[in-house]
Amino acid sequence: MSSGLSVKLPLTISNTFGAYGLNTTFEELAKQNLKMLVLTNPGERMMNPTFGVGIQSFTFEPNTSNTYGDVTTAIKQQAEKFLPYISIDNIQFRSPENNPSLFPNTINVVISFTIVPLRKSSTLQIQTNRPI
Repeated sequence: MSSGLSVKLPLTISNTFGAYGLNTTFEELAKQNLKMLVLTNPGERMMNPTFGVGIQSFTFEPNTSNTYGDVTTAIKQQAEKFLPYISIDNIQFRSPENNPSLFPNTINVVISFTIVPLRKSSTLQIQTNRPI
């Protein structure tokens, strides 16, 4: 049986790793951890009520640079606090006006980040109206 670093979320059955799929690289693990941080609502994680950005709570906020600034600040502050091995390089937002294939109440965020100990850059894309 192969080994990995952590269970891959969402849980899926794996014939390769046994019961569940596993993250096998530090890049996969860092990307999953960042995704969970951005999608978790503050207060949702037991014993750690300050964990999480709660990006879906911004879905119905005005489509303005102030809202994007609030999201950017929340992501950077949370990553600095809970994922100190990740450095956020850039955050881009795609709105329905710029991309007609998005639904009207959607936040599409592309986060470029660096895994500091590995000196490896990566990106994570999150769209709030899709199933996690």
